[in-house]
Amino acid sequence: MPKVRGGRGRRRPIGVRKGESLLAAANGHAAVELRARVKEHSEQRPGVYRMLGPNGDLLYVGKSVNLRTRLLSYFRADRGEKATDIISVTRHIEWEYVPSEFAALLLELRLIKRYRPRFNFQYKFDGATCFIKVTREIAPRVLLATQVLDDGATYYGPFRGHELVRNLLREVGDLLELRDCRTGMPMRFADQIDLFSFQATPRCVRADLHKCLAPCAGRCTRAEYSARVAEARRFLEGNVHRPLRVLQDRMHVAAERMQFEYAAQLRDRALRLEDARSELVALRGTLEALTFIYSVPGYGGDDRVYLIRRGSVRRELPAPRSAAEEQALLADARALFKRRERVLTTIDPDTADDILLVSKWFRSRPDELTRTLTPERLTAGGGGGLTAGGGGGLTAGEGGG
Repeated sequence: MPKVRGGRGRRRPIGVRKGESLLAAANGHAAVELRARVKEHSEQRPGVYRMLGPNGDLLYVGKSVNLRTRLLSYFRADRGEKATDIISVTRHIEWEYVPSEFAALLLELRLIKRYRPRFNFQYKFDGATCFIKVTREIAPRVLLATQVLDDGATYYGPFRGHELVRNLLREVGDLLELRDCRTGMPMRFADQIDLFSFQATPRCVRADLHKCLAPCAGRCTRAEYSARVAEARRFLEGNVHRPLRVLQDRMHVAAERMQFEYAAQLRDRALRLEDARSELVALRGTLEALTFIYSVPGYGGDDRVYLIRRGSVRRELPAPRSAAEEQALLADARALFKRRERVLTTIDPDTADDILLVSKWFRSRPDELTRTLTPERLTAGGGGGLTAGGGGGLTAGEGGG
């Protein structure tokens, strides 16, 4: 244990100059040499960096608008900080420059997804975004999820507003009588051959309230439950008519049996389901709105143009240098935006990360929308301002919002 100087403030080992990290004592000359290399060769511009271990294994990927400042900050970290943990096992640092912060974000995400570095935890987005998940189980559940995993489940989204989505799922689950019990709950379908007797009692009160088919207690066949799950999928894909017909049929039966209170409850549920469908359509519309040309000014005049459709970056191009190049780019964009694509309601993990990055970028920087050109304005003959050096992209008067 190195000796420490006394005095006020932070205590540091003897031999470590003020402003230096404890790494100099803990990591020998490695950190000192890395720091010297960074100071000599790195520049103050946007970039993405990679920390490599003793065997050349990728430990960490990061990005910064000011690369040199960011890298040097690792050598000022205190013991116990994440930066110290990373740099203490780093033997080599690589970096590459990119034109802008947006370009850095895209490259960082792609490298993390490709290599899964040891010190990179899952790419984090704001907590307001969520997904709807249909699990891959013998009796699937429909749940709210905060991330898309490669677990065989089906995901819908992304959506914003946890409480709104949670209420929607409650209505759909109650209507279609889907289970919401814990993972691992044993299922016993009515048509399941069982050599041993079991307690045919539902594990919760939802079955007695007609809000669950109770596949745990043999009150439905596997086919009956699967049919309800298929109805839930259709609802999440925008087809609400069948669930509403189910409610209306139940209302008529309840009225004929003079169960007027129950019929009124079903009527209220139908109204809430209609409202939920409207909210679902509105939430999905936010994704459709992320379709445009995005012009980004770059370091040293290295301007870029991104063609984005439904939140996914489809193409990245250098900004055109002439009117002829600009017209060619606009023609490519029109062709991309007009191309017929199947509107996907489900989403895979790779696409989800890209969409979340783009949506968070524009949500946190609404002024950047002034640099976009929407398909509607493009079809109407809009354009111009895309050439490099033309003020860094589309002018505010030409942008979409």
